[in-house]
Amino acid sequence: MFEDIQLIYMNVKILKFWSLLYDNNWRRYVCLIPTTFLVFTQFYYMFMTHEGIDAIIRNSYMLVLWFNTILRAYILIYDSEKYQNLIKDLEKHFYDLMNSNDFYIQSLLDEVNSMGKVMSKGNLFLGLLTCIGFALYPLFAEEKVLPFGSMIPGVNEYKSPFYEVWYAFQMIITPMGCCMYIPYTTLIVSFIMFGIVMCKTLQHRLRTLKLFNQNPLLIYQQVINCIKFQKEIISYIEIVNRLTTFIFMLEFIAFGTLLCALLFLLIIVDSSAQALIVCAYITMIFAQILALYWYANELMEQNLQIAAAAYDTEWFTFEIPVQKNIQLLILRAQKPCSIKVGNMYLMTLELFQALLNASYSYFTLLKRVYG
Repeated sequence: MFEDIQLIYMNVKILKFWSLLYDNNWRRYVCLIPTTFLVFTQFYYMFMTHEGIDAIIRNSYMLVLWFNTILRAYILIYDSEKYQNLIKDLEKHFYDLMNSNDFYIQSLLDEVNSMGKVMSKGNLFLGLLTCIGFALYPLFAEEKVLPFGSMIPGVNEYKSPFYEVWYAFQMIITPMGCCMYIPYTTLIVSFIMFGIVMCKTLQHRLRTLKLFNQNPLLIYQQVINCIKFQKEIISYIEIVNRLTTFIFMLEFIAFGTLLCALLFLLIIVDSSAQALIVCAYITMIFAQILALYWYANELMEQNLQIAAAAYDTEWFTFEIPVQKNIQLLILRAQKPCSIKVGNMYLMTLELFQALLNASYSYFTLLKRVYG
């Protein structure tokens, strides 16, 4: 069961609690109905507002963040069976590797479990800080504002007692949104991290083939097992990519726009406290997206290392059937499995750097235009 796999346990548990995975109970509707209603009021606000550029930028950030949050939730519910099957696949591979009695492989599992646990707690902590920032920002504003710009037709959102009620409502649902957004991202990163472990395991098995050099039949069987495991890695990564690639495309577009807008907001806010809160917004979104691109890049690199590990086996000293199988394995590994953005662009650190460069370029342009 996933309860014993610390890599994914905390994230799956939170998503299960809110009935976004496995269960279908009243918590799902308590979670989705108010957050969806908030997003509709945010869209209405963006069309009808006459506030200044700083308010529009900040509330655009909030709108994209909340829209991305509920979009993830609805996609997770729609593809719930696929995600559950992916978790089952991860469980199966995890326990197969754990029962291999190989010290190196078990150390990889211990390392990824520990890293996944720290990452889950760290991201939730960043989410908590961001929630606090949402709550505190209106307190340091010169004018009366809400944490998230929203508007209900026919209602003055800044008039008491509606302002206080709406403020409390937004603060109540903020932790729900945090539990919808952050565990999903961390879970996807955990899937990618386990893919890296599978690649390193295959590399290790290839490098230890020389131990069976005195037994041609056994080494042939070991190579066949390596090819089968390579096919399992390919299948696993393709499933992760199919479930996430278009969400990553949306985030790619949204992140570049939001980073540009938040950098501009950072130089026009009224107080140091507001600037600090905006920095917290930037830190949260930057940490989330960096983790995705970092591990996706590492996954592609480890896939390429499979070919190098296979070549280092001194395959040319083996019997002809074994040589042919290893050559096929090398050929397939030279076309690495990877996570893509919109099934078009490889999710690498180079793409992440290009995104940062574009965001900063548009920020400088915006700064010049508005002085």
